Amino acid sequence: MSGGPLRRATDAVLQAARLRGRGGQGGVRPPLPTPVSLARVGNDLARRGYRFRTDDDGDITGTWDGNRFWFLLLGEESEILQVRGRWAGTVPESARPAVLQACNDWNRERIWPKVYTRPEGGGLALYTEVSVDLEHGATDSQLAETVSCGLVTAAQFFASVGPLTDPSAPS
Repeated sequence: MSGGPLRRATDAVLQAARLRGRGGQGGVRPPLPTPVSLARVGNDLARRGYRFRTDDDGDITGTWDGNRFWFLLLGEESEILQVRGRWAGTVPESARPAVLQACNDWNRERIWPKVYTRPEGGGLALYTEVSVDLEHGATDSQLAETVSCGLVTAAQFFASVGPLTDPSAPS
């Protein structure tokens, strides 16, 4: 077994790990995680060509597909990045049971985003949240993936509940 295929494969993996630890072949090191900040989130959004602004609380906010989103840093050390979305529509009272069931089904069947309702202005508002603990930092790629996850999964949820709130939609 000392020279078998499993041993050779293990040796190859270990050798590759050693090379990465020394800077890899040609001295190229993989990117290291760096602390997350709203400036980095803003840089990621700007790189994609997205329009956004900073609100009075210092949070980044913008509108995607007509829905409002916020990019927040939460936690004692501002280590939790949260992408929060609010659906632009309103839930009519007649659609309340179906929308509540859709929220429950979504949360049971999917990891992201967390979805919930909240009473606002005499109606029911729909929210989504993707929260990731980035206590040890994130690479630019990891940060971009978190932002994308928050935006894309929220858009999927909002698209799925839209027909439930339209009384003219076929059943």
